[in-house]
Amino acid sequence: MEQHFASIIEAVGEDLTREGLIDTPKRAAKAFKFLNNGYEKTLEEVLNGAIFTADTEDMVIVKDIELYSLCEHHLLPFIGKCHVGYLPKGKVMGLSKVARVIDMYARRLQIQEVLTKQIADAIELATGARGVAVVIEAKHLCMMMRGVEKQNSVMTTSVMTGIFRKEISTRSEFLNLINR
Repeated sequence: MEQHFASIIEAVGEDLTREGLIDTPKRAAKAFKFLNNGYEKTLEEVLNGAIFTADTEDMVIVKDIELYSLCEHHLLPFIGKCHVGYLPKGKVMGLSKVARVIDMYARRLQIQEVLTKQIADAIELATGARGVAVVIEAKHLCMMMRGVEKQNSVMTTSVMTGIFRKEISTRSEFLNLINR
């Protein structure tokens, strides 16, 4: 990967022997691997057994979880926050595991629409929840730094499964709670 970054740097007209660029291909390769380390993880590893029996059926919400991902079309970041809600059916997920599931999928080349669905599907699979709701709000540098160059646009995506999809009151409760 280092070699490829060196070729890219040279292709834009830079001199790889310039002091500030001498170790850049190595640093860029290391950073790119880190930014895409979600490929190295599985849902089972991320959850690490932190699914617990719980006698509750009330809504669980974790909101404002920051996320960082790379747009698969331009390899530029999109940055935002994710809100997750689920209705347990005898099992709950360790709190930190919600954030870890988000990170696992966000740390892959992505589009926001697919990321939202992957998170919802993983939480539903892991918990057997009666329904899962995921909303992501993000700014995309591919739209801010190039192309239309719009600085204040925010993309919002949502996925609702189970009861969140079927019952408007449940969906409304979730949306009201995350927008407080």
